[in-house]
Amino acid sequence: MSLMPKRVKYRKQQRGKMKGNATRGNYVSFGEYGLQALETYWVTARQLDAGRIAAQHFLRRQGKIFIRVFPDKPISKKPLETRMGTGKADVEYWAAVVKPGTILFEIAGVPEELAKQALARIAYKMPIRCRFVGRRVAV
Repeated sequence: MSLMPKRVKYRKQQRGKMKGNATRGNYVSFGEYGLQALETYWVTARQLDAGRIAAQHFLRRQGKIFIRVFPDKPISKKPLETRMGTGKADVEYWAAVVKPGTILFEIAGVPEELAKQALARIAYKMPIRCRFVGRRVAV
């Protein structure tokens, strides 16, 4: 079950810039504990799915897992040994643009120790450094 948009206005997108820190989606809002990215990267739909499956297998239907990022950026790639020119290549995979501070996954309904272990398994599947964070107390 690969994550990708149902439909898009434009099939292909330019690469863009990924500078700066996350200003949105950078705090735990749905669950009690979260996994926060510490680097900038394009996280692919396959990597997100691998993390989700690893956590679900570990938790054995306990608690709830929230995926806070969605791969909505089409990444195109030309085949090997192809000459330059002849237009932009077809879409190879879908990726989510992740900046430092973005919350990738959240977990609710499990004790802190179990959540830490589950999020560690997700972090192992991610291509970037991540850290375990808890929910901030609102004043």
